[in-house]
Amino acid sequence: MIGSRKELIEMATAPVDETIELHRPFIDNVEITCPECGKPMRRVPEVIDCWYDSGSMPFAQWHYPFENNDTFDERFPADFICEAVDQTRGWFYTLLAISTLLFDKSSFNNCLVLGHVQDENGKKMSKHLGNVVNPWEVLDKHGADAVRWYFYTASAPWLPSRYSDKAVNEGRRKFLSTLQNAYAFFVLYANIDHFDPKDHPMDKVGLTLMDRWILSRLNQLIKQVDDDLTHYRFTEPAGAIEEFVDDLSNWYIRRGRERFWGKGMDGTKEAAFVTLYTVLTEFAKVIAPFVPFIAEDIYQNLVRSVNQSAPESIHLSRFPEADDSLIDENLNTQMAALLDVVSLGRACRNEAGLKVRQPLQAMYVKGAKLDEAFVSLAMDELNVKKVEFTSDARAFTTYNLKPQMRTLGPKYGKLLGRIGAWLKEADGNEVVDAFNFGNAVRFELDGTEVVLEKDDVLTEATQKQGFAAQTDNGLTVVLDCNLTPELIAEGYQREVVSKLQTMRKEADFDVTDRILVAYSADDELTAAIESGKAFIMQSVLAKELQPAVGESYITQEWDINGKTAVLGVKKA
Repeated sequence: MIGSRKELIEMATAPVDETIELHRPFIDNVEITCPECGKPMRRVPEVIDCWYDSGSMPFAQWHYPFENNDTFDERFPADFICEAVDQTRGWFYTLLAISTLLFDKSSFNNCLVLGHVQDENGKKMSKHLGNVVNPWEVLDKHGADAVRWYFYTASAPWLPSRYSDKAVNEGRRKFLSTLQNAYAFFVLYANIDHFDPKDHPMDKVGLTLMDRWILSRLNQLIKQVDDDLTHYRFTEPAGAIEEFVDDLSNWYIRRGRERFWGKGMDGTKEAAFVTLYTVLTEFAKVIAPFVPFIAEDIYQNLVRSVNQSAPESIHLSRFPEADDSLIDENLNTQMAALLDVVSLGRACRNEAGLKVRQPLQAMYVKGAKLDEAFVSLAMDELNVKKVEFTSDARAFTTYNLKPQMRTLGPKYGKLLGRIGAWLKEADGNEVVDAFNFGNAVRFELDGTEVVLEKDDVLTEATQKQGFAAQTDNGLTVVLDCNLTPELIAEGYQREVVSKLQTMRKEADFDVTDRILVAYSADDELTAAIESGKAFIMQSVLAKELQPAVGESYITQEWDINGKTAVLGVKKA
């Protein structure tokens, strides 16, 4: 019988016998003496489960109750413990049993249980199965940050994780590589312009809409990650971090990269540098608990290099605090709606086989309403001349209707083919509207009344000729894909700019280098280039654009929307 708490405490604090008792079995007929004091040692028969040593950790590590009582009181119970699910009957249980017996309470407030790591097929890793991985080879191949990130995002911590190189590499590509690109972009242009953050305080610059948005998103993220980690949530903040990096790189930086080009430091360029510097340095602190090495790299290069009084390491810095004054919920909501519109608009272009560089006349949006500033962004991003918001997209969309054989076959038999023909000629919008209002569709064939319920008809959303439409979560975006000669000419011009930018890069020209451009093309393409001459020259930093390619030019033949052209470039 286990004694009372009082008896156990008395036993624990009783004077030690002159004979040292070993709490582990050994051979009885072997005489052993203590190497420290020379006293004889003997085996005791009562050997408890070794897990009870681990269960005593909360107080045994402090030699409580013999000393360090104040230290123990400050640290007991622990905020949380973390181990794999196989510790349920081991450490988790003995921690709980011993602390309940001695202190009438648990030794921990939260317990995070981890699932086991399996192979990519969901099998337990085992040497005899040959599906184990060498951790050092994994770290050498992918890096510690990529491996850590995989486990944060693969599944909830308590579920098994299926490890594979492919899964780790996917996380590295989507998150770490995207972050590295954003970081490298800033470093490149900051070095070109000798940007020193100490000379450009945030409160002295005029922030643009995009600047205010990314700062709002950053502080919103800080608040979310702080709350998630406080409540021991890990997959949720990892997902939010991944989304933020995508917004930073593929929206904020991509939309504003031209602000970093050119010479000098005008107001919008200064705001761009200050904003991106602030975002990267604060974001590094947010991700430090998740991916410590890239966070440290960013911190050392962007913070410690310009401020030696800053903490020696990012891991000695405090976790950032959200600035509520910079969080604009309406701005965040509007930008999120804009990004949804842009995503569907791109899908429309893909479906229609139209490059983004080909201007279009109009876009129609149902299910969202954007402020004027965001409409301008949508027009520029999707390369459309105007945006109209509508409550009815029926002028551009319809439905393909087909009979549901399973339900109509037993009811109408031989009439099934005629019903299919009727549905093919019917107004898809009217039929779907009737179903949405809970009504049946009735008509007569060969003297037989046909009654169609919603489940009797297969519907597929489609678009009318000359339009491309996409719908998701109540939002519909329609692009007018009808091309006029003027729109076609603009498409040629933008395609020429794209090819010239590629040639600049391949020729290893500096981003600020002025160039001379020459070309050779048919009459239609030549007319388009000449009509857009000012636009092309400004876009590629050209001082000259002429329709004759000399020997001194770096030349290349290109397909410009189905037309062949030779373009030439050289430094001015």
